[in-house]
Amino acid sequence: MGDVLLLVLYCAVLGSGVGFLAGLLGIGGGLVIVPVLSIILLHFEVLPSEQVVVAAIATSLASILFTSTSSALAHHKKGNIPWEIAPWIMVGVAIGALISGFMAALLPERIVRLVFAVSVVLIALKMFYSSTKSDSSTERQMPHSGVLTILTTITGGLSAMIGIGGGALLVPLLTFFSLDMKKAIGCASACGIVIALFGSIGYISSGSAHFTLEDGFVGFVYLPALLGIVCTSWFMAPLGAKATTALPVSTIKKVFAVLLLAMAANMMLN
Repeated sequence: MGDVLLLVLYCAVLGSGVGFLAGLLGIGGGLVIVPVLSIILLHFEVLPSEQVVVAAIATSLASILFTSTSSALAHHKKGNIPWEIAPWIMVGVAIGALISGFMAALLPERIVRLVFAVSVVLIALKMFYSSTKSDSSTERQMPHSGVLTILTTITGGLSAMIGIGGGALLVPLLTFFSLDMKKAIGCASACGIVIALFGSIGYISSGSAHFTLEDGFVGFVYLPALLGIVCTSWFMAPLGAKATTALPVSTIKKVFAVLLLAMAANMMLN
């Protein structure tokens, strides 16, 4: 019991940082949760090492359901969610996340880790490059709703596969089509709810044959870790959302890029 309480405490500390970043960057927190929670689960020997990353991804998605809800509510109050396009994006990410949630649990751990690392490195490089460009860059029209849904289906699928809320992929995609950075972050926060919900359904269904509630799991979701993360991330997300309005866009992009590179390096080296 003592080890479980200590694990919950570690996850609560993790959740406080994740919640702030979720509100600040619209990332849902999975980019931080997956590598850090993998280390925590390994340290406490919660489950076999070959299943640690999948459990971390599933638990990350479940926690993002709460964190993104808190973050999205804060952004909605500030008018940062573009509801004229958000429904089309949500449909796409829901389809992609549901499919990916079933598929990712079947992939070898090395493949999942590689996909995670490569994805975030590319995202970080794109985000950092865009932060150095002038604000007077070429205006690009938002694609037709059907095309937007197709693009976000791919985004939602990859996001659920690596256990993130989608902001790391959605924010660059939406800003590429000249959507205001703060609105892109707000939209990503709202879509994180959808990705987390449908992705979690897949991981819970596919993991039910491996673990039981008596082990502390619902599918691949580890409940003590989920409790620790959510109990602090929910309250920190609004603080991050407030910081979004105070920081310049270029600073937000650079913070985003550095965060992504650090997380990718951790997954590659460990």
